[in-house]
Amino acid sequence: MKKLMMILLWLPLCAYAQQQLEGTVVEVNNKNEEIGLEGASVYWLDTSVGTITDFDGNFEIPYKDEYTRLVISYVGFRTDTISVSGPEKIKHRLQLKGDLGEVVVKSRRKSSATSYLQSQNVINVSSAELLKAACCNLSESFETNPSIDVNFADAVSGTRQIKMLGLTSPYILITTENVPSIRGAAQAYGLSFIPGTWVESIQITKGAGSVVNGFESITGQINAELQKPTLDDKFFVNAYGSMNGRLELNTHLNTRVSDRWSTGLYVHGNLRDTKFDKNDDGFLDTPLAQQINVMNRWQYTDTEHGFVSFFNIRFLNDEKQTGQVDFNPDTDKFTRNAWGSEIDTRRIDLSGKLGYVNPDIPYQSAGVQLAFSNHDQESYFGFNQYDITHNSLYANALYNSIIGDSRHKVKAGVSFTYDAYEELVNTTQYGRKENSVGAFFEYAYDNLGDLNATMGIRIDQHNLLGTFITPRLHVRYTPWEKSAFRISAGRGKRSANIFTENQNFFSSSRSITILDEGGSIYGLDPEIAWNYGFSYLQGFNLFGRQADITFDFYRTDFENQVVVDWETPGEIRFYNLKGESYANNFQTEFNYDITEHLDLRMAYKYYDVMTTYGNEKLDRPLTPNHRIFANSSARTNIKENGSHWKFDATYNWLSEQRFPSTVGNPVQYRLPDYSPSVGTLNVQVTKVFSPTFEIYVGGENVANVKQSDPIVASEVPFDPAFDTTFVYGPIFGSMYYTGLRFKIE
Repeated sequence: MKKLMMILLWLPLCAYAQQQLEGTVVEVNNKNEEIGLEGASVYWLDTSVGTITDFDGNFEIPYKDEYTRLVISYVGFRTDTISVSGPEKIKHRLQLKGDLGEVVVKSRRKSSATSYLQSQNVINVSSAELLKAACCNLSESFETNPSIDVNFADAVSGTRQIKMLGLTSPYILITTENVPSIRGAAQAYGLSFIPGTWVESIQITKGAGSVVNGFESITGQINAELQKPTLDDKFFVNAYGSMNGRLELNTHLNTRVSDRWSTGLYVHGNLRDTKFDKNDDGFLDTPLAQQINVMNRWQYTDTEHGFVSFFNIRFLNDEKQTGQVDFNPDTDKFTRNAWGSEIDTRRIDLSGKLGYVNPDIPYQSAGVQLAFSNHDQESYFGFNQYDITHNSLYANALYNSIIGDSRHKVKAGVSFTYDAYEELVNTTQYGRKENSVGAFFEYAYDNLGDLNATMGIRIDQHNLLGTFITPRLHVRYTPWEKSAFRISAGRGKRSANIFTENQNFFSSSRSITILDEGGSIYGLDPEIAWNYGFSYLQGFNLFGRQADITFDFYRTDFENQVVVDWETPGEIRFYNLKGESYANNFQTEFNYDITEHLDLRMAYKYYDVMTTYGNEKLDRPLTPNHRIFANSSARTNIKENGSHWKFDATYNWLSEQRFPSTVGNPVQYRLPDYSPSVGTLNVQVTKVFSPTFEIYVGGENVANVKQSDPIVASEVPFDPAFDTTFVYGPIFGSMYYTGLRFKIE
């Protein structure tokens, strides 16, 4: 009886043991010998059951009768799906992708494209796309991209501000190499502090971003990858000159110091010392400016042991003078002789990151990012004085691995931020210190076919924002060939830097008022918003050429927002939202390779951006409801010596935009309720003489469209009606430029 009981007890275990499939995954070396392949993914198709091969390529995976198709994959090898009829031991040889016969696939990589595979809606912009326009700095790098809107912040500083999904840059997480960079004191002018030639590529993520980079992202993320010393040219020079008096020089020097160390020196300088007043309003159309910007990068690469690291140090000095043509800072500063402004910025950045990839277990990696910046701005705008010092420290530690097999990836880590602000607004001192400690976890599932998803969550403890949770979700599903349907949702939270983010209002006679008290940030509460939406991408062939069309819809709903209310002439008021505030954005985009050397990109955007001002819900000022975009690029055949021509043209049309009320102004300084619509055309021609030398000539706003009176009460700049913020179109008119690029690879 005892033996019978033992048999009954062991039977299930014996049965379970029989339901295991054993096998070996191998490759063939140069001697045509089979060797085990460690780390290969092995899983049953359409299940979550999988495993990874061991050092000798062996694996063991649970087996059931309904499991009939086994998927085996490894990076660099062709993924195979084999039929299995029983739990008999198998041996399978993977084939290198390079061994797949003599088929030659020719395809032209697009300079800007949306991925069909990523769960997030990411637009990858390559260096080739950035060369379609002058792209003197990062703020000018989006002229050929319909997803980002670029316009002037005011009529005097020449500052360009960007918008995504209808909202301005403070709601976008802007990073350089995934380290938050354009934030805090750098919000107003920081995009102009990154020279265009330093940028290797840009990734634009629409909708809620990843929890890995923080909690501040609301409408999306823009990441700029900088040039790498090991990949950039040994020597590069770019000289630029334009008819608005702007001269620029960019120089890159890269060298290999040892087998593992490389360094690069990147120097940028620009100068504008010629005064222009083409609309005869007595004010400079573009500011006088000079900037010196130097960065030194060190790159350490140890592929044998799996280490890669970057260390950067950067110094910036930027000086601007603007205002009336006759303004002399030495004699007219803080007087009524003439209205003028100076903005002097000095900034130091130190950053580094260290990454480690386990050479024996390549799906395991870890990294640390550290960044420190000191931003010091001294400025005045007429009688308004604004100084800000911002010291910032950022630290992030990240670990990547898988659960079971490579279909289940996880990221986890911790982060720390510290920000100390000191601000002088006219005669009032403001200051605050912010610090936060957070932990995040992100899980990514990919069935290696038609579905993948990324789910992230982070918890942060912030001394002013409290303890809170930030969830993010991205899902991609491919219902049929050449398609991608995505949904995303996420929450963001941030403290509004009301003065530095709205510096353009200092160039007016408006008085500044903070209406609320009791909040943790200068009496105001944190901004909280949800962003959610969907995107559908469909690729197809049109007359034998590749084409794709995209439909996007995203909505941002604010739980709380710091309302910037300039609906009353002579006042700018900040207060917590007491009603609805949202931004709806619909975009459709069509891309078509008309011929091998001719591309077309067209887009239409619709904005519905509403905020409650006081008791009334109104359209956000200076936000068009409709935008039409078109870009075409062409090039001639490349000759044996590498010479060819390139042609680019970009057209933008904006519908009418609502002006804030000017009813309280004297009759002569009142504006209509809406601006007229405006369209601009930019063109560029590039002659490539060889792979190392090219010259380009271009024109911005070649139709010479101009806003006739961009400054209200420009003839009486100390009058209460004086205002430079009603800018909806070009001020300078047409502007032409030329430049050259030379490099030694």
